Amino acid sequence: MSLKCVIHGRAKENLFIFFLFSMQRLLVKSLGSIGLGAFVGFIITVILSLIYPGVGYILGGFIGGIVAGLIARGIIGGAIAGFLAGVLSAIVLAILAFLGFVLVGGITHGFLGVLFGGLAGLALGIIVLILGVFVSVISAIGGLIGGAVTR
Repeated sequence: MSLKCVIHGRAKENLFIFFLFSMQRLLVKSLGSIGLGAFVGFIITVILSLIYPGVGYILGGFIGGIVAGLIARGIIGGAIAGFLAGVLSAIVLAILAFLGFVLVGGITHGFLGVLFGGLAGLALGIIVLILGVFVSVISAIGGLIGGAVTR
């Protein structure tokens, strides 16, 4: 029996497979997307942290987590999506800090500027990663709240 027969409901001898397949289709329609929620939460976190450095990173993590939870539609899915958004935003912001200081140092002071800019960018990147641990937890709490609202 082909899958096409099961989808169209023409399978008369094996109704159990049709029942499982139809239940799977219902579950997929009712659940949200954890990956999409994490991506949207990540974008919100990064944009708010670039617009408002410092406090915007923490606030953006919470708001991004809530939006990720709303998209993921569920308490566990929202918490996972919020945590992923927080972790990815910490990694991306650390890389952007490092590359930004290297670029600015290289433009203004040449080769030594690249070296010292890289050193300063590395220090700032480590600070962002340490702060990213807290933002990931805050973002996961926001995702938990956003996921609880949808249930």
